[in-house]
Amino acid sequence: MHRKELGIAVVGSGRAGMIHARNFATGIEGIRLAAMVDPVAEARNAALAELGLDKGYADYEDALSDPGVDAVVVVTPTVFHREIVVAAAAAGKHVLCEKPMAMDPAECADMIAACDRAGVKLQIGFMRRYARDFVAAKAALDAGKIGDPVLIKSLTRGPSVPQPWMYDIAKSNGPLAEVNSHDIDALRWFAGDDIAELYAIAGNYRCPEARAEYPDFYDTVSMTVRFANGSQGMIDGAVSVGYGYDARLEILGTKGVLFVGSLEESSLAVCSASGRELSSPAVKSWRTLFVDAYREEDAAFARCILGDGSPSPSGRDGLKAVEAVVAGNRSIATGLPVKLS
Repeated sequence: MHRKELGIAVVGSGRAGMIHARNFATGIEGIRLAAMVDPVAEARNAALAELGLDKGYADYEDALSDPGVDAVVVVTPTVFHREIVVAAAAAGKHVLCEKPMAMDPAECADMIAACDRAGVKLQIGFMRRYARDFVAAKAALDAGKIGDPVLIKSLTRGPSVPQPWMYDIAKSNGPLAEVNSHDIDALRWFAGDDIAELYAIAGNYRCPEARAEYPDFYDTVSMTVRFANGSQGMIDGAVSVGYGYDARLEILGTKGVLFVGSLEESSLAVCSASGRELSSPAVKSWRTLFVDAYREEDAAFARCILGDGSPSPSGRDGLKAVEAVVAGNRSIATGLPVKLS
């Protein structure tokens, strides 16, 4: 039997980790921030100071041994996700794991099995499922406003130059994982079906510093998919674009079309005697664009635990996204379409 208010530890105090930490520190009903985990003392201490928190651990295993911790948010590099989630499940802790879920489908399956054995919840961090406009779009689609979905197109382009470890596809799974996992999940969510086949092409156009040591790194990718039900999808992804953070969705149906997202940070247009100003700054970061979605995602995780609900997105959703990432990278490497199980 859980206490009325549960304690949660955030493992990783980077950009996304601090978004989750701030949410739980400032009021997610039913869960309080109990601890921060980061092996880097400087980052850990800075997080504790900002959050006004006393308890910090260098090793996640110490947090899992803490009786005041009932759940964890895993926000580390992907290569560590399986190890931490399996250990958390064995310790009886519920898990919110950031995307990408893991490095390959086998690791995802291990994580799902461990949480099932332990009877703990496993939710995956595809926060777009909690973004207001995406939720409204799903409701409109489910209500038949544009008929059946025929072609779903999703794009994400990030402004930042990748961190050096991301250049190694073997360690990061590339932009398809780090950036376009969200798009893959969005396609599956709106299609209501799994991907049956895909074909991807990619290239490195803006990151010359990576070409010599990491010739397989790509900063731009396009992927076409076919769902099991015959509908189609397209993904457009890029990093280091510079101009802003760009996340948009378009769904063509049998009876209409649906659009979500805009590059403009504001819809403000200024009109004066000297003319009309139409220059709106671009969205700068996912951290501002999806700030409310992260909070609702964290609140949904709390409700799922306290109300014994079904987590969404689920471990299977995370596995299916990773499956598409791995297949996409295989398609890029071979130049051939790849069929999925």
